Amino acid sequence: MSQNTLTEDDEALVEEARRVVTENYVHSRHYVGSAVRTKSGDVYSAVHIEANVGRASVCAEPIALGTAVSDGAHDIDVIASVRHPGPDEGDEIPVVSPCGVCRELISDLDEDITVIYDHDGEVKKTRAVDLLPGKYVKSYRKTHLE
Repeated sequence: MSQNTLTEDDEALVEEARRVVTENYVHSRHYVGSAVRTKSGDVYSAVHIEANVGRASVCAEPIALGTAVSDGAHDIDVIASVRHPGPDEGDEIPVVSPCGVCRELISDLDEDITVIYDHDGEVKKTRAVDLLPGKYVKSYRKTHLE
């Protein structure tokens, strides 16, 4: 179920994503920033890494999630991502929606992680699993395929 109201903590998380991408922006190399907040309030952020070969690129979301998990934070609560504008796009750093692969990863980590995302220019938030209707799950595999 989507919600349209961000809390002050949600807004601060979006600002952290903006901070990390602004401080580390390199055109055509690092233009997406992501920030995650744990249930205990810790925040981890990262930028994506663009490679010359697209398949080798890594989105900001898994880097931020991996940083949190590597620090022992397994209680991810909320994630938000933003995109730095290119040189001719103005100054706005909007919230963006995670790509399909990142949606899978986030919901695999925990279906109840809240994702702050863009929907037709409107910032919303919802549970990760709600961004993937009909999601493939391990229990289906165990029940039907093994």
